[in-house]
Amino acid sequence: MSTAHLPDRQTEGPEPTVAGTGFHPHLHGHEAPAPGGLRARLHHVKAGELDGDTAQTGGMRRFAAVSGKTVGSEKLWMGQTHVAPATSSSDHHHGASETAIHVVSGHPEFVFVDDSSGTPEEIRLRTGPGDYIFVPPFVPHREENPDPTEEAVVVIARSTQEAIVVNLPGLYALGDGPAE
Repeated sequence: MSTAHLPDRQTEGPEPTVAGTGFHPHLHGHEAPAPGGLRARLHHVKAGELDGDTAQTGGMRRFAAVSGKTVGSEKLWMGQTHVAPATSSSDHHHGASETAIHVVSGHPEFVFVDDSSGTPEEIRLRTGPGDYIFVPPFVPHREENPDPTEEAVVVIARSTQEAIVVNLPGLYALGDGPAE
């Protein structure tokens, strides 16, 4: 990349900030984190350090990266989910948690029931690498990986510090639709 269009940092721009000075001057009245605590520093969770001791659903494996347990987060959970080839997860929802999903590899499909028209209809969202899915709170769904050879891997972020998983007997609420 050419740097001819970039300003000369020796003569232009603000002076470099000295460690500890001018730190977030716009946050007047906010206390700094207590020294030495989990919330007073950044955390680096390496790919090989993900925690598999988390809520699970049949047909998939969840691994926590950022959680209350791993880094002391209070409002966020983030990790990976792996769905083996030719596998479907059990039907489930994530309680009051909002869930954002980013597809890393494979072509997972996300299945839910849309009853916004008054007639329940099963919807299948077919995805690929780079796609995103948003799952609102309490919406029953399942993940499927129809590929016979390739594992599907997604990154998940939730609005709660831990992975809430409520496994269900089906996608439809009792009395709302056909038995599966």
